[in-house]
Amino acid sequence: MMEKTRVAIVGCGGIANGKHMPSLSRVAVCEMVAFCDIIEERAVAAAKKFGTADAAVYTDYKKMLAEVKPDVVHVLTPNRLHAPITIAALEAGAHVMCEKPMAATAADARAMLETARRTGKLLTIGYQNRHRPDSLFMKAECEAGTFGEIYYAKATALRRRAVPTWGVFLDEEMQGGGSLIDIGTHALDLTLWMMGNYRPKYCVGTAYHKLNNLAPADQGNAWGVWNPDGFTAEDSAFGFVVMENGATILVESSWALNTLDVREAVTTLHGTKAGADMTGGVRINGVRNGQQYVMNCSADASGAAFNEAHGKEDASTREARIWIEATRGIGEPLVKPEEALCVTEILEGIYESAKSGKPYYFDL
Repeated sequence: MMEKTRVAIVGCGGIANGKHMPSLSRVAVCEMVAFCDIIEERAVAAAKKFGTADAAVYTDYKKMLAEVKPDVVHVLTPNRLHAPITIAALEAGAHVMCEKPMAATAADARAMLETARRTGKLLTIGYQNRHRPDSLFMKAECEAGTFGEIYYAKATALRRRAVPTWGVFLDEEMQGGGSLIDIGTHALDLTLWMMGNYRPKYCVGTAYHKLNNLAPADQGNAWGVWNPDGFTAEDSAFGFVVMENGATILVESSWALNTLDVREAVTTLHGTKAGADMTGGVRINGVRNGQQYVMNCSADASGAAFNEAHGKEDASTREARIWIEATRGIGEPLVKPEEALCVTEILEGIYESAKSGKPYYFDL
């Protein structure tokens, strides 16, 4: 019997407990052997719930890397800490799954990619929405040429009043931004992946702090009252991206927009042969035999995420399984670091354009 892959967790907060640790626990060929968090009690609780009988607990990730020497590290910390921890883990000989976004800045993301290439270790980023059945179906249609040349797309992540009030989500310094870098990043990743286009030319962006300072009685937030004094990140941001081949992408992101058009982590594609959106699964529209058509494609258990070997997997479990298998030499990660770097570069471009009031040109 092959030895199990030894996984260490750095950051035992919400995303670790809500996604990564439960998903890893369902992957039979791996085991979680170490847990690190600056709040020791969180690491202790994670170790008791998800770890091996002798799982180690740390508050210093460097000490953990040196003593445990894990095969794989999951970096699940605030965005500003992604780069230093990922780089240290790669240097220590581990493969790394880093939560999205890749980093708070493009420079940090490039340093992560360079380290992965130099050390020969795998690096992937936690864009689990690629693993949804509707995403996998739409991607297959893209690769089959159903849409022709995709020349216009929308990356949408819009909430009505659903501002995350826990952790450091509202802290621009720690996160590098607000709704755009938090949920807009998922929609943009899906869109670029569908298009297979990672060559941005320039972008124009706007970022808003219109609702940050609302009094508690006026917030109506799904996740409780936020503190205006601590809400330093933008509540909404929008971008218009022009790619080198002339294609354009509209990016929409908001935690708190006065809208009924609430959709998150979805993309809309417009091509020369057909178009598609993610309404009720996947809807494809086009013209056939001289007539306009709409095809509604369900994304339930019988879709792309189901097979006899693994049963019905949710997106996060599929992500974890494929990732761990890749570290064991079976297949490859679905999310390449080069792709995630491009997402971060575009996010940074939108933020820079919003600050300057001018178009941002990419030098890629």
